[in-house]
Formats: sequence, C-alpha cells, structure tokens
Amino acid sequence: MVHGTVLCWYISVAEILIHVIVMCKVAELRVVCLPASTGLVVRSTCVTTITPPGTSQHFNHSNHPSSVWWNIGVQLKPYSKRVWCIVCVLQPKPENAITVAVSSRVLFNMDTEQQISQQKGMEAYLKYQMEHEVEPFVPGPAFPFVKALEAVNTQLRVLYPGSEELFDVVLMTNNHATVGIRLINSINHHKLSVERFCMTGGNSPIGYLKAYHTNLYLSANSTKVIEALEEGIAAATIFRPEKAVEVSETQLRVAFDGDAVLFSDESERIFKTQGLDKFFEHEKTHENRPLDHGPLKGFLESLGKLQKKFYAKDQRMECPIRTYLVTARSAASSGTRALKTLRSWGLETDEALFLAGAPKGPMLAKIKPHIFFDDQMFHIEGAAELGTVAAHVPYGIAKTLSPKQAKDTKQSTSFTK
Repeated sequence: MVHGTVLCWYISVAEILIHVIVMCKVAELRVVCLPASTGLVVRSTCVTTITPPGTSQHFNHSNHPSSVWWNIGVQLKPYSKRVWCIVCVLQPKPENAITVAVSSRVLFNMDTEQQISQQKGMEAYLKYQMEHEVEPFVPGPAFPFVKALEAVNTQLRVLYPGSEELFDVVLMTNNHATVGIRLINSINHHKLSVERFCMTGGNSPIGYLKAYHTNLYLSANSTKVIEALEEGIAAATIFRPEKAVEVSETQLRVAFDGDAVLFSDESERIFKTQGLDKFFEHEKTHENRPLDHGPLKGFLESLGKLQKKFYAKDQRMECPIRTYLVTARSAASSGTRALKTLRSWGLETDEALFLAGAPKGPMLAKIKPHIFFDDQMFHIEGAAELGTVAAHVPYGIAKTLSPKQAKDTKQSTSFTK
C-alpha cells in the first residue's frame, strides 16, 4: 500500500485544481515551495479550498477500498523557477514515531485559568474556559520546541515521503473534555499539527504514556514528571524563561546535561559522598568503563536516528537537528569518560561543552536551544534567567538530598556536572 504521494512540477500560474490519490488515512494536505537547488521547504502557500474525500470516476476504488481522492483549490503566487509540491501529511503509527507528550500548561500559557481553578474551583474554571473557547491560548514555554519538531518533520517528509519515522506530538492533559474545544481552536489558530489528544478529566494522564509509546513527556507538574520517570519514561518539568529569546525556526536545538540526565548518577554520588578528589580519582580509574544510561539517553538516541536519515541524503551540514552536551565536568580530569560512554552507545552530540564548574546560563544563551535538560535546579534557574527554556529532570541523588544538603553542595556540585 502506498503511504502518501508527493507531486512536483515547475509552475507559474495563479490558480490550479489538483487531484491527489492517497492510499491511506491522511492527517492533512500541504502545498509547499521547494528551491530547486536544495530541495528543502522554504515557504507555504495558502490552500483556499479542500473538498472532503470522495469518489472519482477515473479510479477503481474496489481494488483500493482505503484510498480517497482530494480536490484542492490552491491559490499560488507566481514564483518563477520554483518546484511546487503537494505533500500528503500522514499521521504516523505511534510505534513507529518518536512520540513527545506535552501538557497543555507547557504548550500554552494557562496562568490565568490556573489561578481561577485554584482560587474559585473547578466549576468556575470550566465555565471560564467555555466562555472564552473562541479565544486562543498564547504560546507557552514548550511551544517553540513543538514548532521545531514540526519543522524537522516537514523536511523528513520531503526526503522520505513514505516514512513514519517522524516526531508525533501528543497533548497529554488532565483537563476535562469540555476544555478540548478551546485547545483545538488554539492548535488550529497557531497552525500546529497536533492530532492526538489525551484529556483525562481530572485523573492523572501518566498511565496513558506507555500506551502512546511515549519517548519524552514534558509537564509543568513535577509530581507527574517523577511518576513518569518511575515508570521508565523520559520526562522533565519545564520552566518558563524570565525573558523572551528568539530561537531558530528551521533547526531543532536540544542541549543535555551529562550526569543524571544522559548518564546515571554514579559519578555524582561519588562526589557528594566522598568529595571532589575521590571523584577525579574514580573517573580516571574507570574512564574506560562506560557509565550506565540516564533517563534522557533514549531521547538522544532517537534524535541521533533522525540525524542519520539526513546524513544518508548527504545533508550533514544542513541537518535540522543539532544536539549539545553542556556539562560542568572538567575536560582533562573527567571529560574522557563522558565522551567514551557516548561512543560506546554509538551516540554523539554535535557539540560538547566542558565548563569546569562555570555557570551554564551564558553558554546556553549563545546556543539558544529550544530546550535544555538538567537535574540541578540551580542550573535550571541560571538558564531560565538568561532566556533559555529549561527542563528539570528530577532523577538520582540530587532528587533525594535534603534542603540543607542541597544548599551545602550547591556550588561544588557543578564540578561533576
């Protein structure tokens, strides 16, 4: 069965009517403009009319009962020497996709609604949502990250039209279904391709994460994030940056801390229980023994698989995914083991920054990642202060420290990270 059709041609007319055969369920259809030199999507046109699927007198549907015809009226500006394409955008199967589940409170800014819920109760909250359901939510801290995922998908679909190895974003929320109308209106208003919703009506959505084959869960609720991590699912609590910073619209940038994020907290435990000298000694002794994996190792692996799809098309330098290791480990004294661990996993990051205890915020401000993962709240706070969307991973020994212990080790802990 054909999974989708991409039709390309040189065109300069003002308006056309296109017939597209699709051999399975289609999430949406898009018209895109490709520069002939690179083959990458650079602009979209306005689809003025889409007739729902119907039958065609020129196609034998009895042989292909799941196929449909779409009639698309498209208004095209006369760009010369451009390749125009109709791209059939398919919803990937969850088991084949890289599924990123996001809560409604990180995808959108729902501070006003949250305040109403806390101060006036659930009924007042639901009433307010229904009264304002035609008003779209404004973007939240995870919004640029989701847009970047969709930008990667757009380029993957051009290079691999039939592939389901794509990002699939699921809106995972404990909101009642009544709020779904406003959420759908908001997603359509912002032109997001979020087709899968899970609205649990006040119950925790954590139990659904495995059913959705979730690779990463992002929430504003740290309790739910901890529950997801305990279920073996990569998860993090997103914090809103203190100032707005423009990030790339064409390249997804993801930055990771090392210990207790990509790696286990083995080395960090040595440092916090035995001190810095013992930590350096331990790392030197075991530099050829890979660290065990941490909670975000699988997500880095998923990003790496997609990167290799671009490399296979000779687009390493134009790859729309870029990854960073941002660690406060020292390069000479403890960096070797980190890099050898990644190599042993068959993984790499595009850039590795060993800061030797220096603050991470200024370096992240230069990188401008869509998201930065760290298990230490003081690194999260430092990143957010300078405009980075930071996601806290409550994992390992840092999670179990008492407030006094955390304060006592706050400055020195950064040397291991």
